[in-house]
Amino acid sequence: MTELPSEKLDISVAIPAYNGATRLPKILDKILTQKGVEKLNWEIIIVDNNSSDNTSEVIENYQKIYDGRFHIRYFLEPEQGAAFARLRAVREARGQLIAFLDDDNLPDPNWLLEAYNFGLNHPQAGAWSGQIHGDFEVNPPENFERIQAFLAIREHGSNPHLFDADNLRLPPGAALVVRKEVWCENVPVRPNLSGKLPGILVQGDDYEPLLYIHYAGWEIWYNPTMHTYHQIPRWRFERDYLLTLARGCGLCIFQLRLINTKNWQKPIVFVKTILGNSRRVLQHLIQYRWQLKSNLIALFEMEFYLASMMSPFYYLKSTIRRVLKNKLAT
Repeated sequence: MTELPSEKLDISVAIPAYNGATRLPKILDKILTQKGVEKLNWEIIIVDNNSSDNTSEVIENYQKIYDGRFHIRYFLEPEQGAAFARLRAVREARGQLIAFLDDDNLPDPNWLLEAYNFGLNHPQAGAWSGQIHGDFEVNPPENFERIQAFLAIREHGSNPHLFDADNLRLPPGAALVVRKEVWCENVPVRPNLSGKLPGILVQGDDYEPLLYIHYAGWEIWYNPTMHTYHQIPRWRFERDYLLTLARGCGLCIFQLRLINTKNWQKPIVFVKTILGNSRRVLQHLIQYRWQLKSNLIALFEMEFYLASMMSPFYYLKSTIRRVLKNKLAT
């Protein structure tokens, strides 16, 4: 498809995709039938993060079908990791606002309009997100609501409010809207946290850019009028997957705490992270010690607390390894 001039648009819908050939048609059909956007100047960007399936062919077919009516742009991002796919989307987006959707996240018909209008009405908002509901292939385990936020489900009621970024209570990268200018001015061009990769457990790539935006003085909002549905297949409720997820979410905690932390404060954060999570581990063990083998949700929480407690040591180990690797390379 011929590249269009680089004029500024109102909003860009950005979809990072990895092996999403079977999922992308569903989400694209939802986006292309959004309501109330006739007066908006907008585009769709798909960033293919090294897929090994026919993702590119799916996008090419949509470009042929909708050429002239919608701007559908495709980019291949060879550096693996969701964080790098999002960064590529930010670089390529021509919208003043960028609305991220994962390829398994289905928006309501009015999602885009509600996202755009919220930005108009809240000029101090640097980023905002809405309600993310679960679309489950099978019924989730008992007490799943205690850990549903780890699977990018957010149902915080019908009143808009600010997220508590100082305590790492933030929206996920899916269904997130940001101001491009705010991102470009405050988020580093290289992330410290790349997201899930083979051999890399640490997550936190959703939160890292939001913390930079928050500490630059911008507000991060919950907008309940934006609804999306996260498709969750049965394998995401399997024990091994959930425990790996809990571990990955915990191991990034110290690294996230270091953002906006002065050098003299780092030892304090180091100790507080260990002691605070040691207390959580002990309390959880006292409450659930006889249930950890049979209660998957309690086991998930314990794994998260343990990994959070170990996150300062994991960070030190990773830092030393990186320094040694750089020395050997030179």
